[in-house]
Amino acid sequence: MLSVALIEPQIPPNTGNIARSCAATDTSLHLIEPFGFSIEDGELRRAGLDYWNEVDLWLHPHWRAFREAVARERCLYFSAHGGRSHFQAPYAQNSVLVFGNETHGLPERILVKHPERVFRIPMRPGIRCLNLATAVGIVLYEAIRQLGMRIDPEGPEPATSRRPAEAGSHSHHPTTE
Repeated sequence: MLSVALIEPQIPPNTGNIARSCAATDTSLHLIEPFGFSIEDGELRRAGLDYWNEVDLWLHPHWRAFREAVARERCLYFSAHGGRSHFQAPYAQNSVLVFGNETHGLPERILVKHPERVFRIPMRPGIRCLNLATAVGIVLYEAIRQLGMRIDPEGPEPATSRRPAEAGSHSHHPTTE
């Protein structure tokens, strides 16, 4: 099962929306304290709607507790400062997709200690970052796609796990009359 981990999240609606995405995809959610809000915050609950009971939620009192609970080799880190695209991340069925908070992003110590495991979502120059809930959704669904995971048993079979074409390599097929 995939997992998402948030390091010291600050904004309740972002965390609530991420929890809803985790419920929708049967993904565990690890929240690493301290938070910028109370876990009982009304905005947090509203953003997660009535899906909180569907979330496999893990609360960790600090980074070290998370590190003791989760094997390092399962972690993939995501930051606007990552060296490679999230399309190149080596997703596995048990990957933990780790994100920093809305204010500071991933801690510098992670960027320095694990540069080969830090990935970014491609953006055009001049854009600093994406909203945290948006970034988690992009990465989570890319991992699901690459792994060929089936979320909806009534839906179509997942497409084969193919990496997207590199930018600029798409071809143009003129129409003929």
